[in-house]
Order: sequence, then C-alpha cells, then structure tokens
Amino acid sequence: MSDALGLIQFLNTISEMAQGLSVPSLLPIWQRELLNARNPPRITRIHHEYEEATNTKAALMAMDENNLVHRSFFFGPKEIRALRNRLPASLGACSTFEVLTAYVWRCRTIAFAVDPDEVVRISCLINMRGRRGFDLPPGYYGNAFVYPASTTKAGMLCKNPLEYAIRLLKKAKAEMSQEYIKSVADLMVIKGRPLFTQPGNYIVSDVTRTGFGEVNFGWGKPVYGGVARALSIISFCVRFRNSKGEEGNVIPICLPPPVMERFEREVKRMTKEAEPVGLITSML
Repeated sequence: MSDALGLIQFLNTISEMAQGLSVPSLLPIWQRELLNARNPPRITRIHHEYEEATNTKAALMAMDENNLVHRSFFFGPKEIRALRNRLPASLGACSTFEVLTAYVWRCRTIAFAVDPDEVVRISCLINMRGRRGFDLPPGYYGNAFVYPASTTKAGMLCKNPLEYAIRLLKKAKAEMSQEYIKSVADLMVIKGRPLFTQPGNYIVSDVTRTGFGEVNFGWGKPVYGGVARALSIISFCVRFRNSKGEEGNVIPICLPPPVMERFEREVKRMTKEAEPVGLITSML
C-alpha cells in the first residue's frame, strides 16, 4: 500500500495521536490518479528491471526463501574509508550509498560464482516525491518510486575494480527522468503489471533518511528504527549505531549458506586496509 516514506508518514501520525494530538499535522492523501498511465500508454524507454531473463543459467541464482541465511553487516567510518581509498579521483563524487551498494553487489556476484557470460542487474529504489512533472502533494502515502536497472556480464563486474560497479550504479540512477517514470506507468498497463526481473537481479533501497529512527510514541526515540530483514534479492541500507557507539550503515542480506560464507570472505578481503567488517548477530 505504501513505500517507506508513506509508512513513516503513517507512523508519525500514530505517534502524534499517541501523544494527544487529535488532528494529524499531515493529513493523508489518496490521489492515485496522479500516477496514472498516459492515454494511450506507450513504452518509450528501455526497462532492464522488467526484462525477461532469457539465459537459463540465471535460474541458478533463483533462491528458495526457506533455505537462506540472513545476516546484517555494519560498515563504519573505517570500512567506508577503506573502500573510498580504492576509488580513483577521476570517478568524481560518490555517495556512501553508491559506494556500499556497488561494493555489496560486486561481492555478492563473486560469492555466487556466476558464469562470466551471465547477465546481472543492479537496481536502486529512487523516490519520485518532489520530482517535476508529478507534483505529488505532501501527505501522499502510496508507492512513489521506480527502480531503474543497469546490466553487465558477471565476468566484467567481477574482474573490474569497484569503480566499474559504481559507474553502472550511477548509470541506473541517471535513467530516472520524468519520461522514464511515465514509461514505467505505461509499461504497467501494457504488460499487465509485471513483477521485476528476479534471476540475476539485486535491488537495494536507501532508507537512511526516511526517519524511522526519529519516530516517538511518547517514550523517546527507538533504539533501532528500520526494516526487519532483507529478502532474497532485496537489501536495505539503514543507519545504525553499533555497541561501540560508532555511527555507520547496516546492510542486511539473505543468501544460501555456502554463498554467505564466500560473501563474508570477499567482504573481508575488500576491506583489508581497515578493521574487519562487523557482523551483527543480535540486531535482527
């Protein structure tokens, strides 16, 4: 029914009611017609996130949700610095989210030992609120995001340095234009609301600024505020303070047991300049 920002609006309303406010400071708005498809609908952009996976080898990456290990990894200042030290100055400015997402995607692909010719995808959920041409009003709590994907062959992703993965991620984010969003809405009508591509895909959502950690029902701020866990091909980037008091980012991930072991080894190898990446076993 809603995305993370819509959910936080709901939680904030409940917190206001719990503290005695009779009328919410931000009234909920439905207005789903603001995101209707055009008439007639027409697909005008390439949408890798909805492509049918034609390579049958990709089925090896389809995971059974009942046979997965769930773990959460903490990345503090030392780990972030170690990863940034791997990047050339020519890459330009990169957000922490971009660095971590590209890094985890690359480690994950290596851990799966994917065939070098296999096509893999990276998608990031990108918020539409505040985008010109849509004018979603404050209080709109429905889903308002797209997740454009970039593709590459697994061999290229694994053999190239981290910079390569970051450039692909930036390319996916750059696809998010007004026309791209309208093309997605039209695709939903033309193709019958298809599910995103699953084989070979990895989706990451940045919820570090949504405000989950600020919700107050009258007892103070939460010890932890955010998603409960990852899914097989979906992870989240969440702000977190570890037991040492360090502020950092947590990325939960679900993988088959042998893949998780290889993933952990690759994570540690990539951050060898810093202290080992913290594995959180008690948070979730």
